[in-house]
Amino acid sequence: MRYELDPLNPPPLTEEQQKELEALRPKTDADIDFSDMPEADDAFFEQAVPGRFYRRLKQQLTLRIDADLIAWFKQEAGGDGRGYQTRINQALREYVVSKQRARKKAG
Repeated sequence: MRYELDPLNPPPLTEEQQKELEALRPKTDADIDFSDMPEADDAFFEQAVPGRFYRRLKQQLTLRIDADLIAWFKQEAGGDGRGYQTRINQALREYVVSKQRARKKAG
């Protein structure tokens, strides 16, 4: 069984985690040792890439798709078929986004 974290409904804290938080509660920012971490200056933020490590949650499912469509996506993936599911996902996302944009214009 695969366990997925739900950021809106996290699991309860363990007793050990609760004790650790209680020990941190009385500390102030002045108590934190930042000596091993450089300050994030303007140069840092100029190089920052928003959403660089963000990945949408994926859900595994069984889906029946016409064989010729699967073959096309596999062929588009360079012949070896790697990445064809990602390309199907991208195509579905583009379709959904285009429909959402059309609804916003119409409504």
